[in-house]
Amino acid sequence: MIKREYKTLFLDRDGVINFRLVDDYVKTWDEFKFEQGALEAIKIFTKHFDTIVVVTNQQGVAKGLMSEEDLISIHNKMKKEIEENGGRIDKIYYCTAFRHEHHFCRKPSVGMGLKARKDFPNLRFKESVMVGDSASDMEFGKKLNMQTVFISNSIKKTRKYHRFINKRFDSLIDYAKYLENEKNN
Repeated sequence: MIKREYKTLFLDRDGVINFRLVDDYVKTWDEFKFEQGALEAIKIFTKHFDTIVVVTNQQGVAKGLMSEEDLISIHNKMKKEIEENGGRIDKIYYCTAFRHEHHFCRKPSVGMGLKARKDFPNLRFKESVMVGDSASDMEFGKKLNMQTVFISNSIKKTRKYHRFINKRFDSLIDYAKYLENEKNN
């Protein structure tokens, strides 16, 4: 049997799994909309990764725009819908600290990654992939020696963050189809 190179998938949430609200926050389930193909992508990832976790900065809680209970409710509903569509999220990590606080749990700091390693003792960062749509996602992945996948259709943004990026795809489903094709060849 061929050893799989990557065993753990780290996913950002806003702009990767669900549509990012410009200059706003997803505060309720009604505002949460899955990105095109995201449910199918996570179903594909479920076949290829032992562990799938979400790591997401959510300073909307610190700003008082939603409660932590609201955030947990959104995550529970997101997880349920993913499972109903054949996918799996093993755990969701979030940081509610303000950006300007530079809190250890907030990406690009590595706190959420270290929590995941504590919860999943077999997790090895060098056997992990971080998928995100921002510089902080890519920097988080690099700080932990992960492979990084940048989700963006902007060549300008890709050039700006190129030192942190291993691969770039326009969407999560594009990365999933690439992975599926790679595994089948």
